[in-house]
Amino acid sequence: MEPPMEQSGGEQEPGAVRLLDLPWEDVLLPHVLTWVPLRQLLRLQRVSRAFRALVQLHLAGLRRFDAAQVGPQIPRAALARLLRDAEGLQELALAPCHEWLSDEDLVPVLARNPQLRSVALAGCGQLSRRALGALTEGCPRLQRLSLAHCDWVDGLALRGLADRCPALEELDLTACRQLKDEAIVYLAQRRGAGLRSLSLAVNANVGDTAVQELARNCPQLEHLDLTGCLRVGSDGVRTLAEYCPALRSLRVRHCHHVAEPSLSRLRKRGVDIDVEPPLHQALVLLQDMAGFVPFVNLQV
Repeated sequence: MEPPMEQSGGEQEPGAVRLLDLPWEDVLLPHVLTWVPLRQLLRLQRVSRAFRALVQLHLAGLRRFDAAQVGPQIPRAALARLLRDAEGLQELALAPCHEWLSDEDLVPVLARNPQLRSVALAGCGQLSRRALGALTEGCPRLQRLSLAHCDWVDGLALRGLADRCPALEELDLTACRQLKDEAIVYLAQRRGAGLRSLSLAVNANVGDTAVQELARNCPQLEHLDLTGCLRVGSDGVRTLAEYCPALRSLRVRHCHHVAEPSLSRLRKRGVDIDVEPPLHQALVLLQDMAGFVPFVNLQV
C-alpha cells in the first residue's frame, strides 16, 4: 500500500527520508509497528491523517489483542476504534473492559474474527448467553476460554459451549457460581477427551460427582483447580488419581473434606499440589511459634 500524500509542513533536507516514506507493508508494518505498544499506537494515530491510516492498517492485521496493553481501563470508543477493522484475530483478551463490555460491543467483533482460538473475558459481568452463543457458533477453532467471575454463566450456557466447541482444551470457570454438578458432568461427557486445563475454583455447588465424571472422561487433563470447592472430598481426588495419568497440578486449598491419604498417591507421582503434607505444616507452624526447626528425619 502506498502512503497517502500529505504536506510536510516544513523544509526537508535533500536526500532525507521520512518515516512514512518507507514501504508500509514491507518495512513499517512487519518491522516497526509490531514493536510499538498499543497505548502508543493510539497516540501515534493522532499525529496526522497518514499516521492514522498506517495505524489502522496495522490494527486490521492484528493476530493478538490484549486490552491490558492499552491500560488498566479502556474506554468503549477506544476499543471500537482499535478493533474496527480487525478480521484476523486469533487471541482476544478483554478483562480491562469488564465494567462496561456488553453483548453489543463484543458480538460484532466475534462475527468478524471466526478464527479466534483464545478468548479471555474474565470479570465481564455485563455479558450474557447471547455473547457466549455468538462465540461458540462463530468460532469453531476455539481452544482456550476464560469466563472467570462471570456470574451469568449458568448450566444452559455451559451446555451450549460443550456442544459447539470441539477443539476446546483450556477452560476457566472460576467463581461461575451458578454452575452445579450436572453442568460439569455434561461438559466432561461432551468435551472431556480434549480438556487439558480446567478451573472450577470458588464454586460451592461443585462436588465429587462432577470431579469423578471429569476424571473418567478427561484422560489428557493436566491442570485442575478446585480451590474453595467445599463439596469436593477425598472420593473425587481418589478417582482423579486412578483415571488421570497426565495430571501435573491439582489445587485443593480450602477443600476441607479432602484428606491427605487421597492426595498421597498423586504426590508419589510428582503431581504439584498446593496443600502441604500434615507433617510439613506442623514443622512450619512450630518454626513460626518457636523460631527454629527441629531435626526430623522425614524418610523414617
